[in-house]
Amino acid sequence: MSNPLNNEIFQDANKAHEWLERLLWSDGRVCGYCGVINESTPLATRSGYYQCKACRKQFTIKVGTVFERSHIGLNLWLQAAFLICASKKGISAHQMHRMLGITYKSAWFMMHRLREAMRVGKFPGPLGGNGKNVEADETWIGGKEKNKHRNKRNPKNIGGMGKEAVFSLVERGGAVRSQHVPEVNSKTLAPILREQLHPETVLMTDEAGQYRNVGKEFAGHETVNHGIGEYVRGGAHSNTVEGYFSILKRGIVGVYHHVSPQHLKRYLAEFDFRYNERIALGVNDVERTEKALKGIVGKRLTYRRADA
Repeated sequence: MSNPLNNEIFQDANKAHEWLERLLWSDGRVCGYCGVINESTPLATRSGYYQCKACRKQFTIKVGTVFERSHIGLNLWLQAAFLICASKKGISAHQMHRMLGITYKSAWFMMHRLREAMRVGKFPGPLGGNGKNVEADETWIGGKEKNKHRNKRNPKNIGGMGKEAVFSLVERGGAVRSQHVPEVNSKTLAPILREQLHPETVLMTDEAGQYRNVGKEFAGHETVNHGIGEYVRGGAHSNTVEGYFSILKRGIVGVYHHVSPQHLKRYLAEFDFRYNERIALGVNDVERTEKALKGIVGKRLTYRRADA
């Protein structure tokens, strides 16, 4: 089987430029400044540049995207996009900088820009529906006390204390939506469930109290009691969302090692995107990469914002 990275678009910046234009401008060349379509002419003196007839500005395919103002060749951007999309548990910035031959700082920023491209600006609609099951659960992201230096350990930090809470909804056979939440209680989670789930959905959770009242607002609410070792009872279980958490944690613990709270939302976007565009849903690595690259339009991420 041939290596996809041998494709000419990953080796030649000009070929990559042409390919990205075909992908993003399939309906016509769009000015990244004013948004006018097919009202521009190529510049004979600058390859890949166009002069907009409406706003009179010069632009390239990178203007108005997360690639804007980047001096890294587009072939390397495409390589980075393919690598992060094809790596089920993610790929570290150190590994990326070694593979692409760029600095660690550049690789770190590239990856955050690509995660920004994967982020969903607005969810297309509620999960679930008539006859569909959605599992809800929470997990905590953060280092274990036993792994910290003895002088930094807090014996009172048990369970989720000192960690960041992540709440996820997974439709069986469908998509996942994850959010970084400040607290795990009914006040925080109930509004998310009401907004993100169709009322005809059957909600699947454990027996945690935060789901008890809001669960009555859906077509059904089935629970399993993990406290007594019950994980499946007929069709009631939360194994699907637990499976997603296992991939998320393997990535954070085994690949990224540490994720700061301010960046957690972007890492969740990365893992959600790969799960929602997975092989089981008929999406291969190349198609997943193309979908991620379509998300670069209309987004900007400066180094100062990414590092904030």
